[in-house]
Amino acid sequence: MTGLNTIQLDIKDENGEVGFYRRAPTLARRVGAAMRYYDPAKAAKQVHSEGLYLIGRVVCFEDPVLSKGRPDMAIQTTGGGVWQNHAGLGWTNPYDKRVWDYNLRIAQSAARAGFDEIQLDYVRFPSDGDIDAAVFPGQRKEAMAVTIARFVHYMTKRLKPMGVRVSVDVFGLSATRNLGIGQSPRRLAKIVDAIYPMVYPTHYGPGEYGLDDPGSVPGRTVGRSLRNFRRQMRGGKAELIPWLEDFSFSGSPTYEHVRDQVRAARRWNSRGFLLWNAAGVYTDGALTAE
Repeated sequence: MTGLNTIQLDIKDENGEVGFYRRAPTLARRVGAAMRYYDPAKAAKQVHSEGLYLIGRVVCFEDPVLSKGRPDMAIQTTGGGVWQNHAGLGWTNPYDKRVWDYNLRIAQSAARAGFDEIQLDYVRFPSDGDIDAAVFPGQRKEAMAVTIARFVHYMTKRLKPMGVRVSVDVFGLSATRNLGIGQSPRRLAKIVDAIYPMVYPTHYGPGEYGLDDPGSVPGRTVGRSLRNFRRQMRGGKAELIPWLEDFSFSGSPTYEHVRDQVRAARRWNSRGFLLWNAAGVYTDGALTAE
């Protein structure tokens, strides 16, 4: 694809699956999380041979495999079972240092294999499901944002010496208001190398940012979200690199839909952008849009 310079590859996805087996930590193999989708060293070598930069995504706390295999490491219910969100997926406990170390060891395996960057996703508390029924063993008397920042600092401190960059994915509204999930761009910008807000225009509801239909004015929507991120991240070291949408809920995305988002990202001096399409099918010319 013309203009492509970066590939993001799942190391551990939202289903709790680790993409590789031999290099996976023992616990990942024991609970059935370790798959044989690819060899991380071979993948890194292939990507680098094409002159591309390789980001490895680690979904941190949504983890139905680990929460099922090790319910003692999961968010639990008041009845003692494993808590699940509306989709029936279990989450691991953000307060449990064993969960931190599990994600760290998976990320370290990818770093040793040659990945350039570790991108932490679902680095938050759950946002849907019966939150009132959720029990967090070992819960600390601190704001959720402090807990998440401590986790990200823990990961960053141990991954950076391995020669990789560390970044986080966050919701597009996390710089606009407190979403109650522990994502604070102001705190995280002081810790990581890059913040990737998911500023997908069609995900914003009517009236957001004073726009009747944010999805119909993608450039304006992206710009207003990035404006808030710039304010929140002021004084931090992290680069601002948005996720933009190359999809549409109403049909095939148009070049203009993507182009307007890219233009907004450039107006707000982002350090590039990433495109998302769940099917992996992208609009011609999207990466080189002016």
